[in-house]
Amino acid sequence: MSNSKRRLLGWMAAGIAAGQLAMPTTAVAQTTYNVASLADFTGPYADVMKNLVGGRWAVVAWWNEEVGKGLGVKINMKDFDHRYDAAQVASLWPGIKSELKPIAVLGVGGPDVAALQQRLPDDKIPMLMSTAGYGFAWRQDPWIFNPRPTYAHEAAAFYNWYRTKKGITGPLKVAIISSEASPAYVDIHKGANLYASENKDKVEIVETVFTEVQPSDLSTQVSRVVRKGAHILHIQTNTAAVVAAKRALQSIGRKDIPIMLSSHNGLPASGTAIGGLAQMEGDFEVYGMAIPGADVTEARKFFDMLTAKYKLTAKWDVTTLMGMNQALVAVRAIEGAVKDVGAAKLTGVAVRDSMLKNPISGKQTFGVLPDLVYTREAPFPLKGLTVNIGTVTGGKYVTAAENVAVPVLNKW
Repeated sequence: MSNSKRRLLGWMAAGIAAGQLAMPTTAVAQTTYNVASLADFTGPYADVMKNLVGGRWAVVAWWNEEVGKGLGVKINMKDFDHRYDAAQVASLWPGIKSELKPIAVLGVGGPDVAALQQRLPDDKIPMLMSTAGYGFAWRQDPWIFNPRPTYAHEAAAFYNWYRTKKGITGPLKVAIISSEASPAYVDIHKGANLYASENKDKVEIVETVFTEVQPSDLSTQVSRVVRKGAHILHIQTNTAAVVAAKRALQSIGRKDIPIMLSSHNGLPASGTAIGGLAQMEGDFEVYGMAIPGADVTEARKFFDMLTAKYKLTAKWDVTTLMGMNQALVAVRAIEGAVKDVGAAKLTGVAVRDSMLKNPISGKQTFGVLPDLVYTREAPFPLKGLTVNIGTVTGGKYVTAAENVAVPVLNKW
C-alpha cells in the first residue's frame, strides 16, 4: 500500500473516531427552565419547612438525572422565604417573576393562593401546591392546582368515619381551633361550618375558637368546649395550636377527646413539638396522600432511593411527603408538556395545559398520591376523592384507615 493510501485511510479512521466521540449516544442537548420554590423559613411553618423543601429538591434532582436528561430538559429551582404572609408573597412576586421567568411555582399554603390567584392567569404561570385546597380558590379554569381536595373535604371525611367508628347515633360534636389571621385558616372553618349546617344529623360545631396564629395557652378555651360536650378538637392550622390544645386537655385529664390534624401539622411534627410521639396517643391526622408509616410501600422505596442517591436528608414524615408530592406533580406535568410541545418550547401555558390534558397516575408518583385527573372545573380533582387516616396507638404511628370516601361539599 502506498504512503498516500495509508495517510488517506488514517485520516478516515481518525474522522470516524472523532465523529463517534462527538456524537452523543444517550445524552440529549438540554434546555434549562426555572421553577420558583416558595417557602416559610421564618414564619409559623419554619419548624417543618426543612423537610418539605428537602423533599422538593430531591425529586427535582432525581428527575433531572433520570428523566430530564433523556428529554433534553433540566429544571433549575430557587427558594424564596415569604414567612407565610400574603403581603410578603405579593411583595416578592414581581422580583421572582422578573429574575427567574419561571414555568411553574411551588406554593406553601393559603397566603400564596390569596396573593397570587388573581395574578397567575395574567402571568401565565401555574402554581402547584402540596396541601389541600381552599374554598376561595375553588374556581373554574384554575392556574393553581392542589393534589388534594379542600381541608374541609378532608375534615368532613374524618367526621363521618369517626362518628361511625365510635357508634355515635346523634351528631358528632366538633370544636374547631382556628384563627382569623390567615386566609387558609378562615377558609377551613368556613367550609367545616357549612358542611355541619347542611348535615345537622351528622355533625354539630359546638364552637369555632379564634386565637392568635401561634397560641401559647388554650386552657380556658379548651375547658369551655369540653363543657359543651365536644367529641373531638379539629385543628388544621399549625403545630403551636396543637401543642397548646394538647396541654390544655392533659391539664384537665381528658384523654378521651382526640385532636384531628392535617398533614402540615400532623402527628410526628406535633409530637416532636410537644416532646415525643407518645404524647399524641389516640389523636388522628387526615389527608389525601400516602401515610409515612412503617410499612414498606412504593412511596417508602422511592424515598429511600432519594436518600441513597440524591442526598435527601429529610425525615420520612408527612411534611417530606408533601414536598415530594408537589414536586412529583410538577415534574410529571413538565414531562407531559415536553411530549406535547417539545423540549425547546416549554412555557407556563404548556405546563398548565399538560395538567389539564394528561392525567397523573399513582404509579407516576410512586404511590405518594392517588390518580389525579384535573379538569377546568376546580383546582383539585373532583372525582374519586378519598383520604387516609393516621393515628398513634401504643406509642406507635400507624394507619387507622385508608381510602375513606370524601363526602360531597357545596361551595362556600
